Amino acid sequence: MNIQETESRYTSGVYPKRELVLVRGEGVYVWDERGRRYLDATGGQGVALLGHNPPSVRAALREQMDRLMICPEIFYNDRRAALLHALQAILPGDRPWRIFLCNSGAEAVEAALKFARWRTGRVEIAAARRAFHGRTMGALSATWNPAYRQPFEPLVPGFRHIPFNDIAALEAAVGPQTAAVILEPIQGEGGVWPADPAFLQAARALCDRHGALLIFDEVQTGFGRTGRWFAAEHAGVLPDLIAMGKGMGGGFPIGAVAFPADWGPLPTGAHGSTFGGNPMACAAALAAIEAIRTEGLVERAAHLGAMFQERLQRIRSPLVREVRGRGLMIGVALRTRATPVLRRMMEDGVLALPAGPDVVRFLPPLIIEPEHLEQIAAALERALAEAPLPVPQAAEGGEG
Repeated sequence: MNIQETESRYTSGVYPKRELVLVRGEGVYVWDERGRRYLDATGGQGVALLGHNPPSVRAALREQMDRLMICPEIFYNDRRAALLHALQAILPGDRPWRIFLCNSGAEAVEAALKFARWRTGRVEIAAARRAFHGRTMGALSATWNPAYRQPFEPLVPGFRHIPFNDIAALEAAVGPQTAAVILEPIQGEGGVWPADPAFLQAARALCDRHGALLIFDEVQTGFGRTGRWFAAEHAGVLPDLIAMGKGMGGGFPIGAVAFPADWGPLPTGAHGSTFGGNPMACAAALAAIEAIRTEGLVERAAHLGAMFQERLQRIRSPLVREVRGRGLMIGVALRTRATPVLRRMMEDGVLALPAGPDVVRFLPPLIIEPEHLEQIAAALERALAEAPLPVPQAAEGGEG
């Protein structure tokens, strides 16, 4: 069977495909069907915090598979209870949280938006330009990129977008009808743009003043990616709701929304998920959280991320405009399109992501070693030496 031909014939077509068939992964590497090895700096689009096929997560899944695979939340479950307890220890702030478990980041954002409207009785949501929150209808309404939005309009009403890091625009957007402000502490798909601490602090103050809720989308930034358990901690800002996903399960699908415990339980039937909180996902997330904690991966991300940024800033290419990010979530903004650069890096055995038309995004596993980061930087350097000079004229979506 020709793998690419067969998949192309039957797949939906919604994903941009690279000419690469991956069949195996271990640690920071993946292999194609011909046995060639690639260093994976995409981290499975930010999912593989522990690398590919992490032993602790595999062991937890095998053990749970032999015990109980399915248990909807109409029944109690030991792994679910253990995960909810474990999350209390790593979520920011010193208050207790309640947590809704689901299957993905987009589902987490959808739930956060619903909970905010329920809690406030309001409908207006303020979001940021360049924001990416997911592709389901509510999350898409909070997402800014017109290329994602226009084919499906009209979207959910009540959303407005303001410039990121613009406090004056935020002040104008938040008022007595605002249910929530939703922000990424670091915009990922939008180009790896860290929020100014003052902007996040202003968002907190404005929400408090007007009785609105502050939602942080930590789907890509959570669980140590930026050098703290959650990126909100860099600014010292505590949101009302936190959407989680991606690396939470160490490679196994899971998402979650945390909200203050003093809200009390949400009304029965207000929301739900058939697979949310299933024992397999909970076991994987428990193993992932324990590995991140015991292996010191949060601190490691902070240390290696600073080292990697410094190395990238030493690349002497006229095509590099800026290096930005936190921890091991880094974007290199270019004066040319990212796609040819990514293609050349892939030929060199290194996989990376775009973040818009002109940003190369790195989301490597937190277990990565300094020599791997040097390999990534060297591959980027060689790719830039061969890249064309034209500046992109129109915005495009990446692979987020």
